[in-house]
Amino acid sequence: MLVEQKINMQKIISRAPARTCLFGDHQDYLGLPVIACAINRHITLDAVRNGLEKFVIHMPDMGEVRTISIDPSIDRVEKGDHLLAALKILEDYGCIPTTGYDITIRGNIAINAGTSSSSAVVVSWIQFLIEAFGCNQIVDKEFISQLAYHSEVSFHGAPGGKMDQYSIAIGHIIFLETGENTTYEVFDKPLKGLIVAESGIPKQTAGVLAELKEKALLAIHIVKQQIPEFNISEVTKKELPKYLNYISDDLKTYLRATVLNHDITQRALQEFRKSRLRPMEIGKLMNEHHQVLKEYLKLTVPRIDDMITGAIQAGALGAKIVGSGRGGSIVVLAPKGKEETVIKALMDAGAKDAYKVNVDPGARIEIIK
Repeated sequence: MLVEQKINMQKIISRAPARTCLFGDHQDYLGLPVIACAINRHITLDAVRNGLEKFVIHMPDMGEVRTISIDPSIDRVEKGDHLLAALKILEDYGCIPTTGYDITIRGNIAINAGTSSSSAVVVSWIQFLIEAFGCNQIVDKEFISQLAYHSEVSFHGAPGGKMDQYSIAIGHIIFLETGENTTYEVFDKPLKGLIVAESGIPKQTAGVLAELKEKALLAIHIVKQQIPEFNISEVTKKELPKYLNYISDDLKTYLRATVLNHDITQRALQEFRKSRLRPMEIGKLMNEHHQVLKEYLKLTVPRIDDMITGAIQAGALGAKIVGSGRGGSIVVLAPKGKEETVIKALMDAGAKDAYKVNVDPGARIEIIK
């Protein structure tokens, strides 16, 4: 539905969850699908109308305060300024601020840990702006996802994909086709036994994404030069060896990882489409996916290796690194009744924190007054 401005709106609370990637890490920037889920750790944006011509944004988790003028004539947006980018993008949809708000943004999503705290901030900000100032488009969760992706990635020419924004805004577990014709399938099913464990080592998002994206795309490009009809999304494990013959040894790892990860995601999709989830099978696929990320893309560090080993030895069904890697967090699937045992093993293995999570219904406006 179209969202019209509510001029008497004094208070708005916008909330957005974290996300974890179950399958498809380092696939979405190649236009390949992922399976991700929103989890019940949140960023909460609390806005109270101040009658001024500015947003005063308090971010106590980071010890920062920022002021943004509501003046629509802002011309320059610094690279990485996702909040200002969203304001500029929303102008094209008739979302024009007419009054200021005092805003507090805080949450319990770990920063720089691979669970998308930054994307949750952007989604909560976009939701707030539309709720406060209206929009001339039909607004649904997919539209919010598109705006967030544009604000974080395409507006700045950044190397990321669509997984974070779509999984956070839409919620639940989703299979997301990330190519030009973006589509998604939602699985509103409880996946019990999920645990997130933070390594305490900051992930290296920008550098890792740029490096791996460049090499994977180069490998794909070289094959396509030789075989114009080549389509990476259609390559099977069985066909992989013949395509490896077209590229140099230093690029074979990246093509191999791309094809293997895509294959694992497709097999996981079949599991999620079953009427009843089979946690043991999903756990096996998580382990298989992690091995590709570790052995081919070199995304782990010793502490994360120890955490994965500790979780599996404690009885976890599956465990894998999440996101860009070389730090950040892991996601673990524990059998019913074993969650606390696995959490203890993770902490003993050096995790900074580890906690149970549930699948979340996605971003929402919770209070309007």
